[in-house]
Amino acid sequence: MAKNKQVFELTQEGVDQLRAELSHLKDVKRPENVIALQEARAQGDLSENADYDAARDEQARIEARIKEIENILENFKLIKASSDNKVTTGKTVTLFFVEKKKTVDYQLVGTIEANPMLNKISTDSPVGKAIIGAVEGDSVEVHLETGKSFHVQILDIK
Repeated sequence: MAKNKQVFELTQEGVDQLRAELSHLKDVKRPENVIALQEARAQGDLSENADYDAARDEQARIEARIKEIENILENFKLIKASSDNKVTTGKTVTLFFVEKKKTVDYQLVGTIEANPMLNKISTDSPVGKAIIGAVEGDSVEVHLETGKSFHVQILDIK
C-alpha cells in the first residue's frame, strides 16, 4: 500500500531559504563537524570524551536537519499569491486589531515558513484561519484555543 506523503506549502522565498540552509549544512557545517570529530578522536579514550560526544550529537543534529530539508524540498507545493482581492496564502495583509487599536502587517505563509517574529503567520494559525478568504474592509472574529476571541479588520491586501 502506498504511503501518503505530506505536502509542504512554501513561497518562493521559503524554497530559496531552505536551499540556502541545506547548502550551508552540507558545505560548511558538515565539514566543520568532521574536523571536530577528528580532533576529538585524537584526544584518545572515546568512552569518556565529552568533546567526542558533543561532536557526535552535533553530527546527528546536522544529518537530521539535512534529511528534513531534503524531504521538504522533495514534497513541496509552491504557493503563488492569487491576483484576486481576497486574503490567500502568500499575500501580505495589513490588519487592525480592534481591541488593542494596533495595526500590523503579516505575510500569510505555510506552516514550515511561519515565524511570528518576522510577521509571517501560518494559514493554520488562529489569525490565518480567520482571515483566509476575507476581503479588504472585512472585520473578522479570531477564536483562540483558550476560548477567548478578538476582532481584526482587514485594512489592505498586497
